[in-house]
Amino acid sequence: MPENLLPQGDLDDRTLRAVVEALVFAAEEPLTIGDLVDLFPGVGEETLKRLLDDLARACGEPDRGLQVAQVAGGYRMTTKGELGEWVRALFRSRNRRRLSPAALETLAIVAYRQPITTPEIQAIRGTDPSAVLDGLLEKKLVRVLGRKKVVGKPLLYGTTRDFLAHFGLNSLEDLPGPEEFGGLAPSLSAAAAAGPFQETEGNGEDDDDEEVDDETEDENEREDDGDDS
Repeated sequence: MPENLLPQGDLDDRTLRAVVEALVFAAEEPLTIGDLVDLFPGVGEETLKRLLDDLARACGEPDRGLQVAQVAGGYRMTTKGELGEWVRALFRSRNRRRLSPAALETLAIVAYRQPITTPEIQAIRGTDPSAVLDGLLEKKLVRVLGRKKVVGKPLLYGTTRDFLAHFGLNSLEDLPGPEEFGGLAPSLSAAAAAGPFQETEGNGEDDDDEEVDDETEDENEREDDGDDS
C-alpha cells in the first residue's frame, strides 16, 4: 500500500496493539499477516504475529465476550460460541419488533404448521392473510413449497433459511414456545395444538434445487390462491 495512504506518525507498542485489535474487529474478511505488513511496513512480521497472539490470549479470558479465531488463513474477531444463546435472543427480540403483529402472527403460524395453505392460516387467524403473505414472500421469510392435493390445489407455504437467520435459529426445532410471543400466544397456541409442524424436506433449511415451487411462481397462480380461501 502506498505510504501516502497510511496515517502518519510513529506508534508505540501499546498504541500499535490497540490499532491491531481495532483492525481485526473492523475487517470484513479475516485479517492476514500480509494485510498488517502492508499497513505497517516498518514493523516486522514477527512483531505483528506476536501482537495478534497476545490479542487472542487476552480475549481468551473467561470474562471476555469476544474471541480472536483463525479463519481461512487470517484472524477474525467473533462472539464466543458459549454465549450464542444470548446473542440470538438479542436478534430475535429486535427482529420481532421490525415485523407488524399481523406479520409476526402469520409467520409464526406458518412456522409451526408448515406446510400450510392460505385457507388454513385464515381458519386459525380469522382474517384473510393474503396481503401479509405477500409481504413475507417479498422479505423471503416464507416460500411456496408446492400445491396441496385437494380441490382447488391451494399453494402450500413454509419458512426459509432467511427465516432461520432472521430469528437466530439453527433449525425449526429451536422454535420458542407460543407463550413467548405475548399477546399473540392464544393464536399460536391454537396453531400448535392443531398439530406439530411437519419436518418436510427443505422446511426452513431449503436448498433451491430441492424446491417443488418457489416464491417466484407466476403472479397469476399466487392470486389464484386467494380465491381458494
